[in-house]
Amino acid sequence: MTEHSKSQSLQSVVPIAPTTSIGHVHLKVANINRALDFYHGVLGFEIVIRMGNSAAFLSAGGYHHHIGMNTWESLGGEPPAPGTTGLYHVAILYRRREELADAVRRLVKAGIPIGGASDHGVSEAIYLDDPDGNGVELYWDRPREEWPLDSEGKITMFTKRLDIDGLLALPELT
Repeated sequence: MTEHSKSQSLQSVVPIAPTTSIGHVHLKVANINRALDFYHGVLGFEIVIRMGNSAAFLSAGGYHHHIGMNTWESLGGEPPAPGTTGLYHVAILYRRREELADAVRRLVKAGIPIGGASDHGVSEAIYLDDPDGNGVELYWDRPREEWPLDSEGKITMFTKRLDIDGLLALPELT
């Protein structure tokens, strides 16, 4: 198949059902305890199932699992080298801006370095790495009616510096 015919076939694909969502991510980690210290201890995900030091499944809000992790092929391993293919980041969606602020406070309290913070117009996002070097995005979406649109009604995302101080000035969750 030529590059041109591949492009044509992509244009004629029937779209996926709009109610489809990504249910969970499963990570290869070097050390279960270290990964749990981050995802459970810092971010607050609940441990649903723990299989000794080889695997764990975590959830928010009672779902069977949003994050799976294992050491089956990665025990003691190193993060992938820069310039290799793989997962860029896992994005964790918070429903309210105050919940994102709470997550940032947890990171600060735990001394976890924040790699970036961006306002994308449609969302506000914090970027960091987990203990295994996996990229993590913590974000909340603005209401759709606030998303920036061009004159044709198409979304016009951008990347601007996020006002973290403004985010942290929000009232703490009770």
